[in-house]
Amino acid sequence: MTVSSNTLLNKLTGGDRRSIGQSNQVVALVLKRPTLFPQLMQGLWSSDPLIRMRAADAAEKVSLRQPERLQPFKTKLLRLLDEATQQELRWHLAQMIPRLRLSKRDRSRAASGFRHHLDDQSSIVKTFALQALTDLAASDGELIPEVEGLLHKVAESGTPAMKARGRKLLRRLERRND
Repeated sequence: MTVSSNTLLNKLTGGDRRSIGQSNQVVALVLKRPTLFPQLMQGLWSSDPLIRMRAADAAEKVSLRQPERLQPFKTKLLRLLDEATQQELRWHLAQMIPRLRLSKRDRSRAASGFRHHLDDQSSIVKTFALQALTDLAASDGELIPEVEGLLHKVAESGTPAMKARGRKLLRRLERRND
């Protein structure tokens, strides 16, 4: 049985932004048939915001188990990080990009994108951007002082959820550097 890109992405249509629709079924399908992953990734550039959101959700879930699937899309994902305006897409990119094998230059580019997302209106986007910066700092010691400073600031003056996450990320970063 062949699953066309159109059929795969059609599973992600309908409903509203409060629902992930059939994205978990798409995750299961792509995990069974990894050759479908490129078709799923096409959804991140869909003109339909529901498809973009749900494709990002599904791709993030697949990449949690199989991070290597993202690597062929590194350049496109870094470009999308700079261009994405949809909050759901931004927070899923913040989860996926640190899973990539990144050069020093790529890490710097990603960190710049995540710094920009710290100004987002969505506290979820901000929180995932902080998480992504912490993840990047774990593999790039030059980022640690800046990220620690950001986390201290958030731990003192963010929303209650961001304060809690900031403290947790600080502890995690400090443990890695001991």
